[in-house]
Amino acid sequence: MKKIGIASDHAGYEMKEFLVGYLQAKGCEVFDFGTHSPESVDYPDYAHPLAEAVEQGEVDLGIGLCGSGEGMAMTLNKHQGVRAGLCWIPEVAELIRLHNNANVLVLPARFITNDEAVRLVNTFFETAFEGGRHEQRVAKMALK
Repeated sequence: MKKIGIASDHAGYEMKEFLVGYLQAKGCEVFDFGTHSPESVDYPDYAHPLAEAVEQGEVDLGIGLCGSGEGMAMTLNKHQGVRAGLCWIPEVAELIRLHNNANVLVLPARFITNDEAVRLVNTFFETAFEGGRHEQRVAKMALK
């Protein structure tokens, strides 16, 4: 059973709730880092706990959502053990796993539908890191 962490701000709240139910129905163990209502909040307050769970191995993969996805991605990527990629089409979700070994999928909740989100999540989870020539590149991402 995959352990999936998920976090959103208010703009991503409804899609997050939808995805939590979808993932649980698929048999995933979901760790919901909030937000837990549509009231206005600051995305870093939810991105940081998700990133820490990814870094500490408490979850296998993560999903972050906010309006554009940009703020969530920027905040998640402040963490050394996180490789978060913003996706809006399945091809990007596949490439960030194949070439970048991304461990957090970031979704722009104001710009995609729930059905599109499901396609992105499925592509992200079903794609494995290709390794090989990409391993050296991924290793160079970390600060020294």
